[in-house]
Amino acid sequence: MAEIVIPNDLLSLLRSVDTPTVCNAIEVVDGKRGFNRFTRGTMKHSKPGDPATVGFARTAKISGLAPPSEPVHVIRARRMDYFRSMDGGSSPKAAVIEDIDYPNCIAGWWGEVHVAVHKGLGLAGALTNGVMRDLDVIDEGFPILAGSIGPSHGFVHVVEIGTPVNIMGLVVAQDELIHADRHGALVIPKEVIPHLKKAIETVFSSEAIILEPARAPGFNIEKLEEAWGKFEAERT
Repeated sequence: MAEIVIPNDLLSLLRSVDTPTVCNAIEVVDGKRGFNRFTRGTMKHSKPGDPATVGFARTAKISGLAPPSEPVHVIRARRMDYFRSMDGGSSPKAAVIEDIDYPNCIAGWWGEVHVAVHKGLGLAGALTNGVMRDLDVIDEGFPILAGSIGPSHGFVHVVEIGTPVNIMGLVVAQDELIHADRHGALVIPKEVIPHLKKAIETVFSSEAIILEPARAPGFNIEKLEEAWGKFEAERT
């Protein structure tokens, strides 16, 4: 994939808005509803309320339910190759890790040590269908969106590096741009990126047509009918 540069103003905006807003904005760019590259189901967030994770995906697959069948030296070498892969790629970047044991994941890949390592390597956060732990002691500024919370690391080991992964129904390829917060995660298609800032502004302006009168004194059904007609004309 050719390198994509995210303008600083767009990056700041994406970090400040929630994932549902980005989901709506992508449909504004598309000019229709039906965008479906997002996670399904309810996920767990390490620090609800933290800014959104925005980054180009660094992908891998792990397993921890059973001991690995490969020799120890192979497993250890692959783990170091994994860290080299996490260190690569364009910034901003985020770890997107599939636990192939899902829905029976037990291995807390995301804990105090790995958060510190990945943050130190310049990643902005992590997305996984697997387990996170050490929530009271992990470093600030590295949000994790995970499938579950648990106490153990099991027999965790790296299985694949850089291949497409499936996180709660969302397939993510290496270097695709993701946006994630407490609501879930999505992939921002590369063709949408140049139009996304304007689309987010459009989402805010169209929602204001309803929100401003609804929150003002004296709101009633007549004012709703008037505002909703304008809203329907503006929204995707």
